[in-house]
Amino acid sequence: MSIFAIIATVLASVIAMEFVAWASHKYIMHGFGWGWHRDHHEPHDNALEKNDLYGIVGAVMSISMFAIGSPLIMGSSAWEPGTWVGLGIMFYGIIYTLIHDGLVHQRYFKYVPRGGYAKRLVQAHKLHHATIGKQGGVSFGFVFARDPAKLKAELKQQREAGTAVVRDAVG
Repeated sequence: MSIFAIIATVLASVIAMEFVAWASHKYIMHGFGWGWHRDHHEPHDNALEKNDLYGIVGAVMSISMFAIGSPLIMGSSAWEPGTWVGLGIMFYGIIYTLIHDGLVHQRYFKYVPRGGYAKRLVQAHKLHHATIGKQGGVSFGFVFARDPAKLKAELKQQREAGTAVVRDAVG
């Protein structure tokens, strides 16, 4: 593969992972996978959450793609782009960990952004946590955040329609 193809594959994989994460969050974590995700939405003092198991799932995806791309493991049937897809998944995992666990939930460092896109990310995710339970909700992505005013309006509509239980402090 050319260096251009490698970079394009890595970048496309990072971008694709945001869509994979959005769909996984909305339909798996807030669906049949709620058992692992529930403690992430409830107050606790634990250093780890069951929700952290989803990070292991992401790591397995990355490692699997590295393996598929590795001639050491797959021999002559190795698929070279797999290595670069695996790298893109790994980069997304690092970005996710820094933004979601670090910036938004302050698990690794204490910093509250006062403006810009970082503030928008934090606000959008706080609005995601404004619902009680797995039903309804907004902002299932982790890196691309919609306008918080629109998210508040959507939460208000969900509350009025009875599709989500929203905490009193929001909308």
